Amino acid sequence: MNFDSRAWAGRLVTLVAFALVAVVVVNTQQTQRPDALPAFLFAVEIGGLNTGFFKSVGGLKVETEVIEFKEGGDAGFIRKLPGVTRFANIRLTRGFTGDRTLYDWFMNVQKPNPIKVNGRIIMFDRHGVRVAAWKFSNGFPVKWEGPDLDASGNEVAIETIEIAHEGLSIDDED
Repeated sequence: MNFDSRAWAGRLVTLVAFALVAVVVVNTQQTQRPDALPAFLFAVEIGGLNTGFFKSVGGLKVETEVIEFKEGGDAGFIRKLPGVTRFANIRLTRGFTGDRTLYDWFMNVQKPNPIKVNGRIIMFDRHGVRVAAWKFSNGFPVKWEGPDLDASGNEVAIETIEIAHEGLSIDDED
């Protein structure tokens, strides 16, 4: 066997070049933006209790009113200031199981001094790891809807509850 130093040097250069390309590819993949999260993996807690599985959650919205006014002496320019911040009602929809928990909570609001509760909507990634949570404060139910019944269909019976609340924030607690 002959040792050819030029051949080995050529192979070494190729190997180093391949390693550099691999490092660049790995670093590029790590700095890319993360994938969008799925919207179907979530849990709902109301008053510290896990309330089961829901089909959908809506109303994670915050909106601030805009107050416009004309400044004196400058009629061609309108100033804008933030006004009142409003929180949309949270709407929870799930398959009806006969469980009366949500209905009873709604009916309890009709009594004097109804109890307001805090709650969270927790979102998970594809691996079941918590990635985000929204916390609402001082919530109480304002609407409950039972299932639409139709003997000619075969859809799942659905119940819906709508919760008014006094604040929505992204929750950083685990």
